Order: sequence, then structure tokens, then C-alpha cells
Amino acid sequence: MPDPSNLRDSTQIVLPAATLEGLRDDIEAEFTVSVLERDGVVRIIGSPVVIKELSDYLVEQGISVP
Repeated sequence: MPDPSNLRDSTQIVLPAATLEGLRDDIEAEFTVSVLERDGVVRIIGSPVVIKELSDYLVEQGISVP
């Protein structure tokens, strides 16, 4: 049985909210994801394929993705 933490890591990206300043609208328009913000932290949730594509996009924008 898969480890829940591995599944969670492949379906979400968690970053400080300030990291996405100026990119959030582009992300929501280009990728099929849910963007939730709370207490200065943004959680981006999507399918593993979309999260991988978004991760690559963020790296291209100079954002380090954990």
C-alpha cells in the first residue's frame, strides 16, 4: 500500500505566499489546480502529472520547489 505522505507530495506544492506574487493568476489560468492560501502559505493541489508540470514551470521562473 502506498505511503500517504508520498501521495500528498506528488499532488501538492506548498510555498510561502509571497513566492507566487505576480504568478498566481498565470498558474490558475494555465494549470488545472486549486490554490489555497492560509496564514501566509499557499498550497497548490492537483493531479501528479499537473503538479510535475507546474513544478517544472516554477523552476523555470526561478522558484525553488521543495
